[in-house]
Amino acid sequence: KERARVCPACRHLAFPRLSPAVIVAVERGEEILLARSPHFPRGIYSVLAGFVEPGESAEECVRREVHEETGVHVTDVRYFASQPWPFPHSLMLGFTARYAGGTVRPAAGEIEDAAFFHVDALPKTFAGRTSISQWLLEDFRRRLGRG
Repeated sequence: KERARVCPACRHLAFPRLSPAVIVAVERGEEILLARSPHFPRGIYSVLAGFVEPGESAEECVRREVHEETGVHVTDVRYFASQPWPFPHSLMLGFTARYAGGTVRPAAGEIEDAAFFHVDALPKTFAGRTSISQWLLEDFRRRLGRG
C-alpha cells in the first residue's frame, strides 16, 4: 500500500527521494516575465523555475531563482498549485509573484533571453495544458480577462 520498497531482511521502508522545485509567474500589471532556456525548442518561452536548495524555503527559492536568472526582485510570493514531475524525481511547487524592481538581465549560460511580455503579445510557449507552467499562464490570462 506504500509507495516504497521494503527490505526483505529487516522490513525497512525506503521511500523515493524527491527534489522540490519552484516555478513562478512574475507579474507586472498586464505583463508577465518569461524566459528562454538554451535547451528549449526554438522560439519557446516559459515562466521561470529552479530547484530548492537545502535549508531554503520554497518562497526564498522563488526570490533567489528569479533574481539569479533575471536580476529582477519580486514581492507578494503566493502559492498557486503543485505538480508531480517524476523525471527525474521532482515536485514542482507553483507560485505567483509581483515585480518589485530591477532590470531584466538574463543569466549567461542559463537563460538565453528574458523579458516582460504584455498579455496581448505573448511569445510562443509550450503547447497544451499538461504542465504547471501552462496552468500559470492560463491563470494569468484568465485573471486579466483574456482567457
